[in-house]
Amino acid sequence: MPTISIFYGIVIAMYFRDVQRHHLPHIHARYQDANAVFSIEDASLLDGEFPPNKTRLVQAWIEIHREDLQADWALAVNGEEPFRIPPLQ
Repeated sequence: MPTISIFYGIVIAMYFRDVQRHHLPHIHARYQDANAVFSIEDASLLDGEFPPNKTRLVQAWIEIHREDLQADWALAVNGEEPFRIPPLQ
């Protein structure tokens, strides 16, 4: 699972060809022991649990980088490695 960004202790990753489980463009976020899946389309929490303050950071990052995430998703579903995306600053 390639890491595409890291900020404030949150690791953002995108699996190659990960379309069976969630069926829509998404990212995986890890923070300490918490794991969650967020929609790229609307930044909603699709699966897992995440601290509320870290959820807001991930959602803000998705809003800022939605176009980059959509391009990375297209690469990932075709088995290509997604590009790194700048962290939230």
